[in-house]
Amino acid sequence: MATDTETATVTVVIPTYNEVDNLPLITRALLALPIDGLRVLVVDDDSPDGTGKAADELAAAHPGRVSVIHRPGREGLGRAYVQGLTAALEAGADFVVQMDADFSHPVDAVPRLLGTAEATGAACVIGSRYVPGGTLAAEWSRGRRALSAWANFYVRTILRIRLRDVTAGFKIWRADGLAALDLAGIASGGYSFQVEMHYRATRAGMTIIEIPIHFSDRRAGTSKMSLRVQLESALMPWRLRFKR
Repeated sequence: MATDTETATVTVVIPTYNEVDNLPLITRALLALPIDGLRVLVVDDDSPDGTGKAADELAAAHPGRVSVIHRPGREGLGRAYVQGLTAALEAGADFVVQMDADFSHPVDAVPRLLGTAEATGAACVIGSRYVPGGTLAAEWSRGRRALSAWANFYVRTILRIRLRDVTAGFKIWRADGLAALDLAGIASGGYSFQVEMHYRATRAGMTIIEIPIHFSDRRAGTSKMSLRVQLESALMPWRLRFKR
């Protein structure tokens, strides 16, 4: 890791909806990383299981290192990320990490994301399932693996993006690159937010690097991938392709 990462301010933005069993564990794991200045920003969509209360307790236990945004209801992953990423930039973060609360993204890979971003000057570094060395959870069925691979092929083909894991949700952004993406203008409300961000960054000529990670199955709770979210994800690449 480059030496100036020791003084960089890194904010990890974690959107949550019904992640009360996972959030305390992943937050403590993140705060234990050897990264000075690392902060955690939880963006909770009024989870009925008490995730918001758990987030407030973590913020009280770690003042200045954990903060919470409470949203009025479930408005989608994309909307939560736009609010969280914007808040992180306004608070002066040098780097902003996107990751899930369910431990599918490896906490111990965050220093590698940061080190790669600092060493290369890339606007974004993705924790990728599909570059050499990247792996998927053994619990994934053949059908789930095929669907994930097809989704990446589908998006790459339509949008002509050369990323191997264009649907990835685990990444780090350099603040100036993130600020240049016009977060307020993001159209995606659901998981297609990830694709739209990568597409905008690619169209802007930003450097995006992929490094391999192991993508695990969630530890607790249930997936938020609904039929509505899947439909938006299928249509969004076409909307982006033909948007003026």
